[in-house]
Amino acid sequence: MKLRRGDLIAYATGSVGMGVWVTVPGLLLLYFLTHTLGVPPLLAGLTLLLPKIVDILIHPYLGNRSDHAVRRSGNRLGMLRFGLLLAVAMVGMFTVPPGISGVPAALWVGGWFIIGNLLFACFQVPYLTTPSDLDVGYHERTRIFTFRMLLLTVGLLGAGVAAPALVAAGGRGDYGRRALLLSGVMVVSGLIAVIGVRRLTRDRVVTPDAHSPLALAWRDRDFRALVLSYLCTGTTTHLFLAALPFYTEYLFGDTALTAVFMGAFLGPAVVALPVWFVVSRRIGKQRGLVICQTVFVVGSPLPLLGYGVVPAVVVVAVLGIAFAGLQLFAFAMLPDAVAAASAPAGSYTGVWTATEATGTAIGPYVYSAVLAAGGFAATTEGHTVTQTASAHTALLLGFTVVPAIFMAVALFFQLRWTLDRPVTAVDIS
Repeated sequence: MKLRRGDLIAYATGSVGMGVWVTVPGLLLLYFLTHTLGVPPLLAGLTLLLPKIVDILIHPYLGNRSDHAVRRSGNRLGMLRFGLLLAVAMVGMFTVPPGISGVPAALWVGGWFIIGNLLFACFQVPYLTTPSDLDVGYHERTRIFTFRMLLLTVGLLGAGVAAPALVAAGGRGDYGRRALLLSGVMVVSGLIAVIGVRRLTRDRVVTPDAHSPLALAWRDRDFRALVLSYLCTGTTTHLFLAALPFYTEYLFGDTALTAVFMGAFLGPAVVALPVWFVVSRRIGKQRGLVICQTVFVVGSPLPLLGYGVVPAVVVVAVLGIAFAGLQLFAFAMLPDAVAAASAPAGSYTGVWTATEATGTAIGPYVYSAVLAAGGFAATTEGHTVTQTASAHTALLLGFTVVPAIFMAVALFFQLRWTLDRPVTAVDIS
């Protein structure tokens, strides 16, 4: 069965807002804490990490609850609609009252981050479960996620370029106004997604089994390998996002390059997604994902060569092409695992999104720990600090060697996936 393109576009539009939420805290929150609010690097990293502990617990629970909602009402729309309140948390997180800095500022940001993560989970879990709810085949699942990842990348690109530009002055007010503007985008995209999900799942939802869903997910060898691989992949990409503003400021001396590098990273990804879809039909998702992980392992350490801005942009663009494949293949393999196990889709998705949330926290925290180990000094709005040579070394190694190590571990786990199979010309469902 081939789904209608208009329904897929409506569904995928929700990923624009999701891209905003993933990008803005991932790219700027650590920098905001250490350079505007005067929070020491290690405490700033904990401010990003500790709220994710809540995610580890709440995502599987919400997945299980969404399965119950399907059995009870036939859809997951109630939880999805509640998640639209995420825009409020975006504004609150970056609207820090004047005069608050250091530990109180970390508590303010961390509190709103917890609220935002809970609301994001309410949207994300039922949203990402939708492809697994549909009675479609191997390639059609990849087609759904191609639309979804294309719009997600548009959201990542728009937020990744616009957000640094809107806060170039570094003032608190700039961060608050930026958050208000982008929160409007999140609300509109979320409302359109609700319409898309309702259309796609009308009379097409596969009723989930109710027996021990979380235990079943953990016993699933292929799903476990995919989850552990994506944990390391997510850690790598979010470490990259958190480190990028430091890299542009302290290696090139120009914070405006953050927007340029984000454009170089995500612009090619938009173009690459349809190409990766074609590749998946030729060689399968597993081989495509392994190729993309290998590119990241090899490409991440290249900035150690000390080249200029233009070669750096080229390297970042190549990594962006690989990033598109990392996202598409991994997410498209999730419903394959659900289908192979005849498993409850919501519970599997809850475990998956908890893993994704954990990666978004571990990446920035690991980078903040590397900065702290190198003696990096935090500062507040309007003040500058001269960093030591060890701090410069730490921020460079954290941006290059550490991501390569995490992606190599991801590749190790991914090679244990066994569900993929040769794709034949007639297997186009």
